[in-house]
Amino acid sequence: MTSTTAADSARPASEGRPSRSISPEIARSWLLVNAMKTELFDESAASRADAIILDIEDAVDPSQKDHARANVAGWLGGGGRAWVRINDATSPFWADDLAGLRGNPGLLGVMLAKTESADQVTESFHRMDGKTPVIPLVESAVGIEEANHIAKAQGAFRLAFGSGDFRRDTGMAATQEAMAYPRAKLVVASRVGNLPGPIDGPTVGTNHPILREQSAITVMMGMTGKLCLAIDQTTVINEVISPTPSDVAWASDFMRDFEANGRVIRDGSDLPRLGRAEKIMKLAMAFGVQPAL
Repeated sequence: MTSTTAADSARPASEGRPSRSISPEIARSWLLVNAMKTELFDESAASRADAIILDIEDAVDPSQKDHARANVAGWLGGGGRAWVRINDATSPFWADDLAGLRGNPGLLGVMLAKTESADQVTESFHRMDGKTPVIPLVESAVGIEEANHIAKAQGAFRLAFGSGDFRRDTGMAATQEAMAYPRAKLVVASRVGNLPGPIDGPTVGTNHPILREQSAITVMMGMTGKLCLAIDQTTVINEVISPTPSDVAWASDFMRDFEANGRVIRDGSDLPRLGRAEKIMKLAMAFGVQPAL
């Protein structure tokens, strides 16, 4: 009789898994999956999430870290493809996480928990292989104030907001007004570091109207992705963060008129409108959004 290891139990089915076509630079929904719940790995990979993150940090008890890491390594090594949220650079698990994932063919990148300095990002990047992208997850007052430096760190790919831990660290409320500053800080820092728009924190709970409202705040603040905690949140997040059909219709009309006029800039508003139209058309093509009739 053949024994079954933790890695074997997490091994993915090789058939039926869709290949992800949304670039991580513009990915909208980032689905966190508990690394101890191996039964969810394949289901999550087949979901509508633009990206999945296997979580071996907050979702896993310290006594289970090695087991969780083995689950992830086995699934990624058997054909799965995902990002992995690793433990923070000050924890006793960080070095083992990097060593256990290094060179795994299914690893798309790592999300570094509780990032507070550029050095933590750069060292993680180099300890991996100098090629694997790092998403710094900023979750504290120190991290927010260091965001400009973190965004410019070698290996930094895209910033993310750990809103729950940030609120615990600062005592701030979860309201739109209270969270405006850290969100804006990450958006500005991303621009300073020439990174894609940042990934907002998750919405807790199953209320889709609240999720829709909070995803709209994400967009309003200039963030371009959002962490999610359940598969059924992904469709709402994807819809809200995508351009609307009316946006696409406007962009199509503007580009048609601009081309018909020989791409001549006629006044000071043309360049900003051109930039917006081009961005909308690019995202519409990537996300499959058709213009409103």
